Amino acid sequence: MTLISAAALGGRSAGDRLTRLRHSPNYRDGAFQNPPGPAWPVPAEEHPAADRERRRPARPVPLVRPDLSTPAAGLRTTWLGHSTVLVELDGSTVLFDPVWSRRVSPSTVVGPKRLHPVPIRLADLPPVDAVVISHDHYDHLDTATIKKIAALWPKTRFVVPLGVGAHLERWRIPAHRVDEVDWSESVTVAGLTLTATAARHFSGRVRPGSNGTLWAGWVVAGAAHRLFYTGDSGYFDGYREIGEQHGPFDVTLVQIGAYSPLWPAVHMTPEEAVAAHRALRGDLLIPVHWGTFALSGHSWSEPIERLLADAARHDVRVAVPRPGEFVGGAATTDSWWREIA
Repeated sequence: MTLISAAALGGRSAGDRLTRLRHSPNYRDGAFQNPPGPAWPVPAEEHPAADRERRRPARPVPLVRPDLSTPAAGLRTTWLGHSTVLVELDGSTVLFDPVWSRRVSPSTVVGPKRLHPVPIRLADLPPVDAVVISHDHYDHLDTATIKKIAALWPKTRFVVPLGVGAHLERWRIPAHRVDEVDWSESVTVAGLTLTATAARHFSGRVRPGSNGTLWAGWVVAGAAHRLFYTGDSGYFDGYREIGEQHGPFDVTLVQIGAYSPLWPAVHMTPEEAVAAHRALRGDLLIPVHWGTFALSGHSWSEPIERLLADAARHDVRVAVPRPGEFVGGAATTDSWWREIA
Protein backbone atom coordinates (compact mmCIF):
# COMPACT_ATOMS: atom_id res chain seq x y z
CA MET A 1 0.00 0.00 0.00
CA THR A 2 1.28 3.46 -0.89
CA LEU A 3 1.50 5.71 2.13
CA ILE A 4 0.65 9.25 1.07
CA SER A 5 0.67 12.14 3.50
CA ALA A 6 -2.41 14.29 2.95
CA ALA A 7 -0.62 17.24 4.54
CA ALA A 8 2.25 16.93 2.06
CA LEU A 9 -0.19 17.60 -0.76
CA GLY A 10 -0.39 21.15 0.58
CA GLY A 11 -3.20 23.69 0.78
CA ARG A 12 -5.37 25.62 -1.64
CA SER A 13 -5.58 29.37 -1.88
CA ALA A 14 -8.73 30.94 -0.48
CA GLY A 15 -9.95 34.27 0.86
CA ASP A 16 -7.58 37.21 0.55
CA ARG A 17 -4.82 35.02 -0.89
CA LEU A 18 -7.07 33.83 -3.71
CA THR A 19 -8.24 37.38 -4.41
CA ARG A 20 -4.65 38.58 -4.61
CA LEU A 21 -3.44 35.92 -7.02
CA ARG A 22 -6.51 36.44 -9.24
CA HIS A 23 -5.44 40.09 -9.57
CA SER A 24 -1.92 39.14 -10.66
CA PRO A 25 -1.13 40.15 -14.27
CA ASN A 26 0.35 36.65 -14.61
CA TYR A 27 -2.92 34.88 -13.71
CA ARG A 28 -5.57 34.23 -16.37
CA ASP A 29 -8.32 31.69 -16.95
CA GLY A 30 -7.92 30.15 -13.52
CA ALA A 31 -4.15 29.55 -13.67
CA PHE A 32 -0.78 31.26 -13.74
CA GLN A 33 0.70 31.70 -17.21
CA ASN A 34 4.24 31.51 -18.53
CA PRO A 35 5.95 34.52 -20.11
CA PRO A 36 6.17 34.56 -23.93
CA GLY A 37 8.58 32.15 -25.52
CA PRO A 38 10.47 30.03 -25.45
CA ALA A 39 13.24 31.41 -27.60
CA TRP A 40 15.86 28.66 -27.74
CA PRO A 41 19.40 30.01 -28.17
CA VAL A 42 20.73 26.65 -29.43
CA PRO A 43 19.08 23.90 -31.47
CA ALA A 44 17.25 21.27 -29.45
CA GLU A 45 19.10 17.96 -29.58
CA GLU A 46 17.81 14.42 -29.28
CA HIS A 47 19.72 12.32 -26.76
CA PRO A 48 18.95 8.64 -26.26
CA ALA A 49 17.58 7.69 -22.89
CA ALA A 50 20.20 6.20 -20.62
CA ASP A 51 19.83 2.71 -19.22
CA ARG A 52 18.92 2.37 -15.56
CA GLU A 53 22.54 1.96 -14.45
CA ARG A 54 23.83 5.03 -16.29
CA ARG A 55 21.12 7.19 -14.70
CA ARG A 56 22.85 6.60 -11.37
CA PRO A 57 26.49 6.93 -10.34
CA ALA A 58 28.46 3.69 -10.27
CA ARG A 59 29.95 4.47 -6.84
CA PRO A 60 28.96 6.70 -3.89
CA VAL A 61 28.96 10.43 -4.53
CA PRO A 62 31.85 12.05 -2.60
CA LEU A 63 30.48 14.40 0.04
CA VAL A 64 32.11 17.23 1.95
CA ARG A 65 30.85 18.06 5.41
CA PRO A 66 31.03 21.86 5.48
CA ASP A 67 32.37 23.63 8.55
CA LEU A 68 29.91 26.51 8.91
CA SER A 69 31.01 27.57 12.38
CA THR A 70 32.77 30.65 11.00
CA PRO A 71 30.52 33.03 9.02
CA ALA A 72 31.68 33.85 5.52
CA ALA A 73 32.89 37.28 4.53
CA GLY A 74 31.41 38.54 1.28
CA LEU A 75 29.79 35.77 -0.77
CA ARG A 76 29.99 32.02 -0.22
CA THR A 77 27.71 29.30 -1.58
CA THR A 78 27.38 25.71 -0.38
CA TRP A 79 25.61 23.32 -2.75
CA LEU A 80 23.95 20.60 -0.66
CA GLY A 81 22.55 18.58 -3.56
CA HIS A 82 19.91 19.07 -6.26
CA SER A 83 18.66 22.68 -5.89
CA THR A 84 19.34 23.06 -2.18
CA VAL A 85 21.96 25.79 -1.76
CA LEU A 86 23.06 27.70 1.32
CA VAL A 87 24.06 31.24 0.35
CA GLU A 88 26.00 33.51 2.72
CA LEU A 89 25.95 36.99 1.24
CA ASP A 90 27.17 40.20 2.87
CA GLY A 91 26.58 38.93 6.39
CA SER A 92 23.15 37.32 5.86
CA THR A 93 22.11 33.76 5.08
CA VAL A 94 19.62 32.42 2.53
CA LEU A 95 18.65 28.78 1.98
CA PHE A 96 17.19 27.94 -1.43
CA ASP A 97 14.68 25.11 -1.94
CA PRO A 98 15.70 23.03 1.10
CA VAL A 99 15.04 19.30 0.79
CA TRP A 100 16.36 16.89 3.44
CA SER A 101 13.86 14.07 2.88
CA ARG A 102 14.86 10.73 1.38
CA ARG A 103 12.23 10.92 -1.36
CA VAL A 104 10.78 13.85 -3.31
CA SER A 105 7.21 12.65 -3.16
CA PRO A 106 4.10 12.84 -0.95
CA SER A 107 4.80 9.16 -0.24
CA THR A 108 7.40 7.61 2.03
CA VAL A 109 7.71 4.46 -0.09
CA VAL A 110 7.48 5.53 -3.75
CA GLY A 111 8.86 8.40 -5.77
CA PRO A 112 12.37 9.55 -6.72
CA LYS A 113 14.90 8.56 -4.06
CA ARG A 114 18.17 10.28 -3.19
CA LEU A 115 21.34 9.14 -4.93
CA HIS A 116 23.40 10.54 -2.06
CA PRO A 117 22.72 11.78 1.49
CA VAL A 118 22.61 15.46 2.37
CA PRO A 119 26.18 16.22 3.50
CA ILE A 120 25.14 17.99 6.73
CA ARG A 121 22.30 17.71 9.20
CA LEU A 122 19.75 20.50 8.96
CA ALA A 123 20.26 21.26 12.66
CA ASP A 124 23.98 21.82 12.05
CA LEU A 125 23.43 24.75 9.69
CA PRO A 126 23.81 28.24 11.09
CA PRO A 127 20.50 30.06 11.71
CA VAL A 128 18.99 30.97 8.34
CA ASP A 129 17.58 34.45 7.76
CA ALA A 130 15.44 33.51 4.76
CA VAL A 131 14.24 30.31 3.15
CA VAL A 132 13.48 31.06 -0.50
CA ILE A 133 11.27 28.72 -2.53
CA SER A 134 11.18 28.70 -6.34
CA HIS A 135 7.97 26.67 -6.79
CA ASP A 136 5.87 23.97 -5.17
CA HIS A 137 7.12 20.74 -6.75
CA TYR A 138 8.22 18.09 -4.26
CA ASP A 139 11.91 18.32 -5.19
CA HIS A 140 11.88 22.02 -4.24
CA LEU A 141 9.27 22.32 -1.47
CA ASP A 142 9.58 19.56 1.12
CA THR A 143 7.01 19.38 3.90
CA ALA A 144 9.16 17.77 6.57
CA THR A 145 12.09 20.11 5.95
CA ILE A 146 9.95 23.26 6.06
CA LYS A 147 8.36 22.19 9.35
CA LYS A 148 11.74 21.42 10.91
CA ILE A 149 13.23 24.75 9.82
CA ALA A 150 10.27 26.61 11.31
CA ALA A 151 10.86 24.85 14.64
CA LEU A 152 14.66 25.20 14.60
CA TRP A 153 14.87 28.91 13.86
CA PRO A 154 11.86 30.95 15.02
CA LYS A 155 13.08 34.09 13.25
CA THR A 156 13.53 32.53 9.79
CA ARG A 157 11.34 34.09 7.10
CA PHE A 158 9.88 32.07 4.23
CA VAL A 159 9.86 33.94 0.92
CA VAL A 160 7.70 32.26 -1.72
CA PRO A 161 5.86 32.93 -5.00
CA LEU A 162 2.14 33.74 -4.98
CA GLY A 163 -0.08 30.90 -3.80
CA VAL A 164 2.69 28.83 -2.23
CA GLY A 165 1.84 30.36 1.13
CA ALA A 166 -1.28 28.19 1.19
CA HIS A 167 0.93 25.10 1.55
CA LEU A 168 2.88 26.68 4.39
CA GLU A 169 -0.35 27.74 6.08
CA ARG A 170 -1.53 24.12 6.05
CA TRP A 171 1.79 23.15 7.65
CA ARG A 172 1.12 25.68 10.44
CA ILE A 173 3.80 28.19 9.49
CA PRO A 174 2.58 31.51 10.99
CA ALA A 175 1.47 34.07 8.40
CA HIS A 176 3.80 36.74 9.80
CA ARG A 177 6.78 34.55 8.84
CA VAL A 178 5.72 34.18 5.18
CA ASP A 179 6.25 36.70 2.38
CA GLU A 180 4.34 35.87 -0.83
CA VAL A 181 5.35 37.81 -3.92
CA ASP A 182 4.57 38.12 -7.60
CA TRP A 183 7.14 38.46 -10.36
CA SER A 184 9.07 41.75 -10.07
CA GLU A 185 8.08 42.19 -6.41
CA SER A 186 10.72 42.41 -3.69
CA VAL A 187 11.02 41.90 0.05
CA THR A 188 13.85 42.87 2.38
CA VAL A 189 15.16 40.32 4.86
CA ALA A 190 18.22 40.86 7.07
CA GLY A 191 19.55 43.59 4.82
CA LEU A 192 19.11 41.59 1.60
CA THR A 193 16.67 42.46 -1.18
CA LEU A 194 14.97 39.34 -2.56
CA THR A 195 13.20 39.85 -5.88
CA ALA A 196 11.07 37.26 -7.68
CA THR A 197 11.57 37.13 -11.44
CA ALA A 198 9.74 35.51 -14.31
CA ALA A 199 10.47 31.89 -15.23
CA ARG A 200 9.03 29.31 -17.65
CA HIS A 201 7.79 26.32 -15.67
CA PHE A 202 4.61 24.96 -14.07
CA SER A 203 3.25 24.05 -10.64
CA GLY A 204 0.94 21.72 -8.78
CA ARG A 205 1.33 19.12 -6.03
CA VAL A 206 -1.97 17.28 -6.42
CA ARG A 207 -2.32 17.88 -10.16
CA PRO A 208 1.01 18.81 -11.80
CA GLY A 209 0.37 21.48 -14.38
CA SER A 210 -2.71 22.87 -12.65
CA ASN A 211 -0.66 26.05 -12.16
CA GLY A 212 -2.59 27.37 -9.19
CA THR A 213 0.63 28.63 -7.60
CA LEU A 214 3.37 30.72 -9.17
CA TRP A 215 6.97 29.71 -9.97
CA ALA A 216 9.93 32.10 -10.01
CA GLY A 217 13.61 32.80 -10.32
CA TRP A 218 15.23 34.92 -7.62
CA VAL A 219 17.59 37.85 -7.32
CA VAL A 220 19.48 38.19 -4.02
CA ALA A 221 21.09 41.63 -3.67
CA GLY A 222 23.22 42.75 -0.77
CA ALA A 223 25.33 45.82 -0.13
CA ALA A 224 28.27 44.48 -2.14
CA HIS A 225 27.22 41.29 -3.96
CA ARG A 226 24.45 39.95 -6.18
CA LEU A 227 23.37 36.39 -6.92
CA PHE A 228 20.72 34.92 -9.23
CA TYR A 229 18.92 31.58 -8.93
CA THR A 230 16.93 30.34 -11.92
CA GLY A 231 14.73 27.87 -10.06
CA ASP A 232 13.33 25.47 -12.65
CA SER A 233 12.79 27.13 -16.01
CA GLY A 234 13.01 26.75 -19.73
CA TYR A 235 15.12 29.26 -21.57
CA PHE A 236 13.35 32.48 -22.57
CA ASP A 237 14.23 36.00 -23.67
CA GLY A 238 13.42 37.37 -20.21
CA TYR A 239 16.87 36.43 -18.92
CA ARG A 240 18.40 39.29 -20.87
CA GLU A 241 15.93 41.73 -19.32
CA ILE A 242 16.62 40.36 -15.83
CA GLY A 243 20.34 40.81 -16.41
CA GLU A 244 19.84 44.38 -17.57
CA GLN A 245 17.58 45.29 -14.63
CA HIS A 246 19.29 43.43 -11.79
CA GLY A 247 22.75 42.35 -12.96
CA PRO A 248 25.56 41.90 -13.27
CA PHE A 249 25.68 38.94 -10.90
CA ASP A 250 28.70 37.64 -9.04
CA VAL A 251 27.19 34.13 -9.12
CA THR A 252 24.36 32.43 -10.99
CA LEU A 253 22.84 29.18 -9.73
CA VAL A 254 21.47 27.63 -12.92
CA GLN A 255 19.34 24.51 -13.40
CA ILE A 256 21.06 22.06 -15.76
CA GLY A 257 19.46 18.63 -15.17
CA ALA A 258 16.17 16.81 -15.81
CA TYR A 259 15.83 18.14 -19.37
CA SER A 260 14.13 16.16 -22.12
CA PRO A 261 12.85 16.65 -25.67
CA LEU A 262 9.44 15.83 -24.16
CA TRP A 263 9.40 19.05 -22.09
CA PRO A 264 11.78 21.53 -23.78
CA ALA A 265 9.88 24.64 -22.66
CA VAL A 266 10.10 24.09 -18.88
CA HIS A 267 13.66 22.83 -18.20
CA MET A 268 16.86 24.11 -19.76
CA THR A 269 19.43 21.97 -21.47
CA PRO A 270 23.03 22.53 -20.33
CA GLU A 271 23.70 24.65 -23.42
CA GLU A 272 20.68 26.81 -22.63
CA ALA A 273 21.97 27.14 -19.06
CA VAL A 274 25.18 28.66 -20.42
CA ALA A 275 23.14 31.00 -22.62
CA ALA A 276 21.00 32.03 -19.63
CA HIS A 277 24.11 32.77 -17.55
CA ARG A 278 25.51 34.95 -20.32
CA ALA A 279 22.21 36.77 -20.83
CA LEU A 280 22.01 37.40 -17.08
CA ARG A 281 25.48 38.96 -17.13
CA GLY A 282 26.79 36.42 -14.65
CA ASP A 283 30.42 36.04 -13.63
CA LEU A 284 30.65 32.57 -12.05
CA LEU A 285 28.15 29.82 -12.97
CA ILE A 286 27.37 27.13 -10.39
CA PRO A 287 25.18 24.35 -11.83
CA VAL A 288 22.33 22.95 -9.73
CA HIS A 289 19.41 20.53 -10.20
CA TRP A 290 21.62 17.59 -11.14
CA GLY A 291 23.33 14.64 -9.48
CA THR A 292 20.92 13.98 -6.59
CA PHE A 293 17.69 12.59 -8.09
CA ALA A 294 17.12 10.74 -11.37
CA LEU A 295 14.25 12.78 -12.81
CA SER A 296 14.77 12.37 -16.56
CA GLY A 297 16.12 9.93 -19.15
CA HIS A 298 19.63 11.31 -19.56
CA SER A 299 22.62 9.71 -17.89
CA TRP A 300 23.77 10.88 -14.47
CA SER A 301 26.84 12.80 -15.64
CA GLU A 302 25.61 14.03 -19.03
CA PRO A 303 24.38 17.43 -17.76
CA ILE A 304 27.72 18.45 -16.29
CA GLU A 305 29.77 17.19 -19.22
CA ARG A 306 27.61 19.08 -21.72
CA LEU A 307 27.65 22.20 -19.57
CA LEU A 308 31.43 22.30 -19.31
CA ALA A 309 31.89 21.70 -23.02
CA ASP A 310 29.62 24.60 -23.92
CA ALA A 311 31.02 26.85 -21.18
CA ALA A 312 34.50 26.35 -22.62
CA ARG A 313 33.24 27.38 -26.07
CA HIS A 314 31.94 30.65 -24.62
CA ASP A 315 34.71 31.30 -22.07
CA VAL A 316 32.28 31.02 -19.14
CA ARG A 317 33.71 30.43 -15.66
CA VAL A 318 32.16 27.43 -13.89
CA ALA A 319 32.50 25.92 -10.42
CA VAL A 320 31.41 22.31 -9.91
CA PRO A 321 31.53 21.61 -6.16
CA ARG A 322 31.01 18.28 -4.50
CA PRO A 323 27.84 18.30 -2.38
CA GLY A 324 28.77 20.24 0.75
CA GLU A 325 31.81 21.96 -0.73
CA PHE A 326 32.21 25.73 -0.36
CA VAL A 327 32.50 27.99 -3.40
CA GLY A 328 33.75 31.53 -3.02
CA GLY A 329 34.53 33.33 -6.24
CA ALA A 330 36.83 30.81 -7.89
CA ALA A 331 36.13 28.51 -10.81
CA THR A 332 36.79 24.92 -9.70
CA THR A 333 36.39 21.85 -11.88
CA ASP A 334 38.50 18.90 -10.75
CA SER A 335 36.22 16.39 -12.53
CA TRP A 336 35.36 14.51 -9.34
CA TRP A 337 32.19 13.09 -10.95
CA ARG A 338 34.13 11.22 -13.66
CA GLU A 339 35.59 8.83 -11.12
CA ILE A 340 32.13 7.59 -10.15
CA ALA A 341 30.10 7.95 -13.37
